[in-house]
Amino acid sequence: MRLRLKTKFTLTTTLLVLTVVALVCLVSVAALARQTFRNLGDRAHYVGQLVFDEAQHSLEDAAARGLAPASESDADMEAYVRDVLQRDSRLNAALAAAVGYSPSIYEVTIVDQASEVLVSSDPELAGHLRLPRARLDTLMQFDFLEQLRVLYGPPRIYEISLPFNLGARPFGEIRVELNSALLRNEISPTLRAASQFALAGVLISALLAAFISSMTLAPLQKITAQLDRIALGQFDAQPLRSGDELGQVSTKISEIGQQLRGVRAIFSGLRENLSTLTAGMDEGVLVFSATGQAVLATPAVEKFVGQKPQELIGRTAAQVFPADQPLGRALGLADGRLHTTEQVEVALNGGGGPQRVRVSVREIAEGGTRMGALVTLRDLDSLDRLDSELEVSERMSALARVTAGVAHEVKNPLNSMRLWLENLRESLPADPEAAKAAVKVLDTEIDRLDRVVKRFLDFTKPVELHLEETQLAELVGEVLALARPQIERAGVRASVTQPDALPPVRVDRALLQQALMNLVLNACEAMKQGGKLEVTLRRKGESAEIRVADTGHGIAPEHRRRVFELFFTTRPSGSGLGLATAFRIVQIHNGSIDFESEPGKGTTFMVELPLAR
Repeated sequence: MRLRLKTKFTLTTTLLVLTVVALVCLVSVAALARQTFRNLGDRAHYVGQLVFDEAQHSLEDAAARGLAPASESDADMEAYVRDVLQRDSRLNAALAAAVGYSPSIYEVTIVDQASEVLVSSDPELAGHLRLPRARLDTLMQFDFLEQLRVLYGPPRIYEISLPFNLGARPFGEIRVELNSALLRNEISPTLRAASQFALAGVLISALLAAFISSMTLAPLQKITAQLDRIALGQFDAQPLRSGDELGQVSTKISEIGQQLRGVRAIFSGLRENLSTLTAGMDEGVLVFSATGQAVLATPAVEKFVGQKPQELIGRTAAQVFPADQPLGRALGLADGRLHTTEQVEVALNGGGGPQRVRVSVREIAEGGTRMGALVTLRDLDSLDRLDSELEVSERMSALARVTAGVAHEVKNPLNSMRLWLENLRESLPADPEAAKAAVKVLDTEIDRLDRVVKRFLDFTKPVELHLEETQLAELVGEVLALARPQIERAGVRASVTQPDALPPVRVDRALLQQALMNLVLNACEAMKQGGKLEVTLRRKGESAEIRVADTGHGIAPEHRRRVFELFFTTRPSGSGLGLATAFRIVQIHNGSIDFESEPGKGTTFMVELPLAR
C-alpha cells in the first residue's frame, strides 16, 4: 500500500517523538527505579537498626534485672540471649511493627552465627535454620531492564543484613527480607505514570504532526492538482500566489505547461500527418530506439506479426520477432539486437497472413552514434498480385481503347446494313419464303451484333461513383435476399459469418451490390447439384475482407490466369462479363480481388476494400 506524503510526514514525526519520549522515559524511570531501590534499602537498614537497638535495650534491661548467662561459653551465652529476646514483648512488638512499616518488607529475623533463628516477626520460625537470601545490593547493581525482568518474573526474596554483636563479640545477624512481588507493587505506580506520560506525549505529537503536515503540505496538494489539470490538457492553471520556494515551483510548472501546450499541438499535427502517411502503406515499418524498444509501428505490421501496432510499442525486437520464428531467425536475433540486414526473403508458416515476406534492417545513426533501427516488411504475395492486377488493368485499359474504336467503327456499318435490309425486305416479292427466312436471319444476327457492341460500350464507358458509408453485413444480406431464387433452385445452403465487429466501408452501394451478386451467382452456377455457400466478413489491417466460398467443381489450373478477362467463360450460356465486371468495380473502389481454388473442392473469392476514414 502506497502512503501519502502527509501520512509519511505524520508517521515520521510521531516515530521521532516516540523515540525521544521513550528514551527520556526510560532514563527517567531507570533513575526513579534506582532511587526507589535505594529508598527501600535505606528503609530496610533503618528497620534493621531499630530492631538492633531494641534487642540491645532488651539485653541491657535483663542485665539490670540481674539476669546473666550461666557461663561465658557460646552455648550458654546463646541460650541466654535467645531466652531474653523471646521473652521481651517490646522486641516482638517492634518486629511485628517493622513488617508493617514498609509494604515491601516481608520478614525481619535475628539469627545466630549458624543461621538459626533466635527471634522473628514470624514466631513459628524461632529455632529453625534460616539460610541467607540474595542480597538487595545485587539487585540494585543490575541494569534497569534486568531489574524489570526480575520484578515482573516469579516472586523472589532479597535481604539486607546488619551484624548483631554483643560488645566486641560477633553473635549473629539481623536480616530484613524483601519480596520482589512487594517491590513490584512499590515501583509499578512510577512505571505506570511514566507510561501514561509517554503515551500522552505520543498522542499529542501525532496530532501536532498531522496538523503541521496539513499546514505545510497544503501548497503541495494545490501543486498536485495543478499537475493533474496539465496532464488532462488544461494548460491555463494559475500558479500559487506565494513568495516561498513552493510558489516558485508552481510558477515554473505553469510555464512548463504553456510550453507543453505548444509541443502538444505540434506533436498532434505530426502524429495525424504520420498516421495519414502510414495508413495507406502496404509495407510494414517498425522503428526501434537506441535501447532496442519499438517506438513506431505502422498499421500494416499487424498482418506480418499478428499483433496490433499499439501493442508493439515499448517491446524489444526479441519480443516482436521471437528467435524461434522465421522472421527472428532471418534477423539474427540470437543476441537480442538488430543488425543491418539487406533484403532477405522469408517463408512464413501461414496462419492467414502473408506467405512470403521480404525483410530488411537499416541502422539509424547520427554523428557515428547509433540512434536506433528501421525494420521494413514487404508482402511478396501482395506484390505479385499487384503486378498481376496491373497487368490485367493495362490489358483492360488497352482493350477499352480498342473496343471503343471498334464499337464506333462497327456501329456505323450496322446502321447502314439495317437500313439496306429494310429496303431489301420491302422490295422482295410477297411469296418467296426462302428470301424472307434469309432476311430474318440477317436481321437477328445484326441485333445480336448490336447487343455485343452495346455491352462493349457499357463496359468501357466511365463510371460515376456515388460513395456512402456502408455496413457490409447489411449489404451482403441484401445480395443474398436478391439471389435467393437462384440459391434455392440450385439447392445451396447459404450462410454469413462475421467473427468481430467490422467498421463501415465507403463505397458505391449499387455497384458493389452488383459485383457481389456476380460472385454469388457464379458460385451457384458452380454448385448445380447443391452445396454450401459461405460469406465471411472480417477486418484485415485497415481493410475489410469479403470471402465468398463455395463447394463447387473449382477452377481448372489452365483457366486461372484468364478468370477476370472480358468475355472469358467456361459455360456455354455464359457471357464472360460477370467476373470482369466484378474485377472492374472492386478496382475503381481502390480494392483488390483474388481467389483460391481447388478442383473438385470449391473456390473462394477474396475481396478487400479500404475501411472508411
